[in-house]
Amino acid sequence: MPELPEVETMRRGLEPAMEGARFTKVDVHRGDLRWPLAKDFARRLEGRTVTGLGRRAKYLLADLSSGDVLIMHLGMSGSFHVFQKNGDHADGQSPGNYYHRRSQHLAHDHVVFHMSSGATVTFNDPRRFGSMKIVARDKLDEEPLLRRLGPEPLGNAFDAAMLARACKGKKTSLKAALSDQRVVAGLGNIYVCEALHRARLSPKRLAASIADKTGAPNERAERLVAGIKAVLEDAIEAGGSSLRDHRRTDGELGMFQHRFRVYDREGAKCPTLGCRGTVRRIVQNGRSTFYCPLCQK
Repeated sequence: MPELPEVETMRRGLEPAMEGARFTKVDVHRGDLRWPLAKDFARRLEGRTVTGLGRRAKYLLADLSSGDVLIMHLGMSGSFHVFQKNGDHADGQSPGNYYHRRSQHLAHDHVVFHMSSGATVTFNDPRRFGSMKIVARDKLDEEPLLRRLGPEPLGNAFDAAMLARACKGKKTSLKAALSDQRVVAGLGNIYVCEALHRARLSPKRLAASIADKTGAPNERAERLVAGIKAVLEDAIEAGGSSLRDHRRTDGELGMFQHRFRVYDREGAKCPTLGCRGTVRRIVQNGRSTFYCPLCQK
């Protein structure tokens, strides 16, 4: 499933085509995504202008001139593609200088936005686990999809004190806590593994161990927040990670998978300078965890 860096990369790629542009036409080829699109979905978008394109955790948020917000989620395999009038992928502002022809899997193009900018934005989703929903801006705080999300890990407010308070007294593993969207929003399996390695913390460590009895952060919490921010920033710069289905809006694969330190590197030498450990794979909460048992304590 695309995680925060992939969604942020997607947002940046969509921004030049959608922000400030009007929906001139919306084609819905299939409305049975993760949940059915509203019957008036196209009507509520057509003629409206995208006044801002943001992100909350793994959700894209398009503010509309009508006062509504279009909430979009990529699901397991969803992606947006931007095309110019000649059918080629738009260069846009996705990281990197790549240029590729349009994907030929037209049967999976479920929703198509025709924008006044001259661009066509296509939502392609082979598994149809993605979703779109239109809600009123003044009701956004009550939206079930968003209201229980934790803090944005790249936000200024997210620091060691905030993470320590969220983990105080937790009996779960540190890996499980970081994967909980109520503790911190947008992280998934890949970047939790990578952040824990950068912080030199074991994924099996109790989450409560990054805070003292009062909930104040210790040195582990400081290292962990620094590791989370660094790995996300690096991944966004690289255009995300290409595992299975993730592609950027320009059709190119993200490149961060070439920088993985531990994820999917079972049996490889630990990249930490001076460490003689070997990357190990274990299963936690039904998901693969990759870490170095020697330098991650």
